[in-house]
Amino acid sequence: MQVKRSKYLLIVVAFFLSHSLFAQWDSAGLVTSGAKPVLISRQFTFTEGPAPDKKGNIYFTDQPNNQIWKYDTEGKLSLFMDSAGRSNGLYIDKKGNIIACADAKNELWSISPNKEVKVLVNNYEGHLLNGPNDLWIDRKGGIYFTDPYYQRKYWTRQATELDGMKVYYLAPKARVPVIVVSTMSKPNGIVGTKDGKTLYVADIKEGVINRFAIHKDGSLSEKELFVPQGADGITLDAKGNLYLCGNGVTVYNNEGRKIAHIDIPEKWTANACFGGKNRNILFMTASTTVYTLEMNVKGIE
Repeated sequence: MQVKRSKYLLIVVAFFLSHSLFAQWDSAGLVTSGAKPVLISRQFTFTEGPAPDKKGNIYFTDQPNNQIWKYDTEGKLSLFMDSAGRSNGLYIDKKGNIIACADAKNELWSISPNKEVKVLVNNYEGHLLNGPNDLWIDRKGGIYFTDPYYQRKYWTRQATELDGMKVYYLAPKARVPVIVVSTMSKPNGIVGTKDGKTLYVADIKEGVINRFAIHKDGSLSEKELFVPQGADGITLDAKGNLYLCGNGVTVYNNEGRKIAHIDIPEKWTANACFGGKNRNILFMTASTTVYTLEMNVKGIE
């Protein structure tokens, strides 16, 4: 009898530990009461780069399959573009163009609503970029983008042409980007605040999030460690909370205090954004899948 009771207790403890370590928790009430992540589709190879348009429709990439997909505000999923330059991170500008980190030839693209492509950046000082990964557009239309090096099977080159991995800024109407961060090991996710005064950048190699002050000319200063946790993609909500993607989604408030964790039952959650008609749907790209979650907070509009 004692043996059976011990076995039962071990099962209960194991169940509790397996669920408590990874279960969703939310001390700030960010998630709508009772809401859980909803699987939308499991038909992709690796999803990335979600970005909302003005109406709340969300565009995202299936990078290995060279596609951009659309998830509209009615919940309909459709293929937006084939041969999408192996796009990774996306952002939609004020004119409705998709600005894409086009990894096939290490370029930055502008894709119009009718799928016309314009190459914005294709080199830095005559050298191939490592491979633009993620980006954020400021209120003036200037583009910040990260340029880590991830060796791709479809590249002929086997090494970087540049000295290190940087963060760049392409000013409005400029053709040549400038380096604004050169002190990070492997910059990845990037996002700025609504007031345009602060930029967050994830260093996926060092396992940290850095925060910078943004100046009127687009330059950055006052680098500081925000939190000692790395991330792939990152995003902000309207209250200034920062969402870190990787092992699910971890949320920190603007003071650097961890306030929530959203568990996603996939190997990796690459990125997230807010969309939907009311901008209160958290959309997450996770390995071969995409998920949504209803929130009490909204994204930045």
